[in-house]
Amino acid sequence: MALKQVSSNKCFEGFQKVFEHDSAELKCKMKFGIYLPPKAETGKCPVLYWLSGLTCTEQNFITKAGFQQAAAEHGLIVVAPDTSPRGCNIEGEDESWDFGTGAGFYVDATEDPWKTNYRMYSYIKDELPKLINANFPTDPERMSIFGHSMGGHGALILALKNPGKYKSVSAFAPICNPIQCQWGKKALGGYLGSDVSKWEAYDATQLVKSYPDSRLDILIDQGKDDQFLSAGQLLPDNFIAACTERKIPVIFRLQQASYFCNPWLLGCCTGYDHSYFFIATFINDHIKHHAKYLNA
Repeated sequence: MALKQVSSNKCFEGFQKVFEHDSAELKCKMKFGIYLPPKAETGKCPVLYWLSGLTCTEQNFITKAGFQQAAAEHGLIVVAPDTSPRGCNIEGEDESWDFGTGAGFYVDATEDPWKTNYRMYSYIKDELPKLINANFPTDPERMSIFGHSMGGHGALILALKNPGKYKSVSAFAPICNPIQCQWGKKALGGYLGSDVSKWEAYDATQLVKSYPDSRLDILIDQGKDDQFLSAGQLLPDNFIAACTERKIPVIFRLQQASYFCNPWLLGCCTGYDHSYFFIATFINDHIKHHAKYLNA
């Protein structure tokens, strides 16, 4: 499958690149970012896949998260795909920010008119790894996944639906129980139809209840002042309860504001939110989490 290089930038002695290709799964052109650490010049490296959230492209993570230095130090290839098909000319795909373009939700749609193109689950699970492994110096046996918000949801369900495929999984502010929140109901209803039982196959809280073993250490960081947490869109407590019942290890860190506050800095006592400032603060912890398993 032909790749077209869109950009290449030297970064921490490696290269941050963007490529474009024709996707057989999504039937459109797709872009992905890939960071190649210095170690990739001399040998095969493990691969860490990042899944972004609503409205994002491949650019958000590679330009805002600041992960490259840690990836270089640990010798990890990091791949950041787009969040949905683009330019499919489907009626209604650009009408709202939380459905359609930029909001593929990492499912395989079954409903018209979405089912032909909106197959992000299979794209991330099968097509993209095959493409990456065929064109870059990867070790296909060492692969992990993480993401943010909608992408955190995607990372969790891909790990839970495919035991043993990923060495580790982590998430920033993931949508943990989409069948119970408005984002999830809109997306899953639109892509999968009205049968709620079909939605459960893409819900981390439901999937963890039948996960076959406990060999999956999960790391989740959540900002205390995340507006979408307070709005009931993320529902991490439901996921934690399900993990606890199944004795599946999960490290959940509710990240709060500093106790020290300078009175001259108005508003400085607010905590971490849903933004990439939050992600950039803790991204090194997540890279280290995955490196522990990928470099074992």
